[in-house]
Amino acid sequence: MPELPATFPAFVVDKPQGGTFSRGLRDFATADLPPGEVTVRVEWSSVNFKDGLASREDGRVARSYPLIPGIDLAGVVVASEDPAFAVGSAVLANGYDIGVARHGGYGELARLPSGWVVPMPVGMIARDAMVIGTAGFTAAMSVAALETHGLRAGEGPVLVTGASGGVGSMAIAMLAARGHEVWAATGKASEHERLARLGATGFLTREEVTGPGRPLDSARWAGAVDTVGAATLPYVLRTLCIGAAVASSGNASGAELVTTVFPFILRGVALLGMDSGNMAIEPRRALWVRLAGDLSPRAMLVDGESLAQVSLDTLESALDAIHAGEARGRWVVRVAA
Repeated sequence: MPELPATFPAFVVDKPQGGTFSRGLRDFATADLPPGEVTVRVEWSSVNFKDGLASREDGRVARSYPLIPGIDLAGVVVASEDPAFAVGSAVLANGYDIGVARHGGYGELARLPSGWVVPMPVGMIARDAMVIGTAGFTAAMSVAALETHGLRAGEGPVLVTGASGGVGSMAIAMLAARGHEVWAATGKASEHERLARLGATGFLTREEVTGPGRPLDSARWAGAVDTVGAATLPYVLRTLCIGAAVASSGNASGAELVTTVFPFILRGVALLGMDSGNMAIEPRRALWVRLAGDLSPRAMLVDGESLAQVSLDTLESALDAIHAGEARGRWVVRVAA
């Protein structure tokens, strides 16, 4: 077993009691990592909206300081107290308290409970795992939940809101690959060409899916993935077809939901909440296996315009951009060579 270094490079946010908030790249002491059975040399991470919040003083998601953000990580086991994870094996992790209350993926070392660690699925490499990351994992949860609820290809169009962001782009790629007719709602007309490459066949403007409407509008959607929240979810609910469902995973536009009971009691629609952070480990591992197989967002993995790569020393601009709503597909973070 290789000896671990005394320190390692990490992007750290900090706010000492009574002190000033700071963030940036620095050396972090290995001895200050929390207890855990599996220590990972992190090769790749990604940038998610929650990471943008964790990197800000007003973000209200960081629950301890100092903190290494990064809710996703993938790499190689360098120390293990659990025989299920041999030194040298490839692993990934996302969710739970990673990157918000426990040091996460924006450092070259991470130590985790073995019950949070996912073996790298066969056929998946670390970079692709982080292109998928929590955004793709949430999209996969959404697609799987809709199909479990009864959504079938050919039964009608499926709407994806916040389509240009990470979860939205991933959901489009997955739904299209599974034969669904996918419509994208985005306020960015410049994104239509990219989203069409991922599989979107129709588009709605921001104005069409926001603002007031009747308690029920014409039934239009066989299902929906909503990544935006307050601004778009009321529209989605009142335009779902009878018995259809929406998978809800975002609150970028706010958390308050103003709607009526009519979609639920007159059309029997369902609102399915997607909590990617707390899924139990065995179904989490099973869903990651599906992400390497039938739920793979293949179009996203090969579309150069949907991906951007940063390093720890250029990470700050991506964190600010995703918080500002400037996400365009996915950012991956090269952590260790």
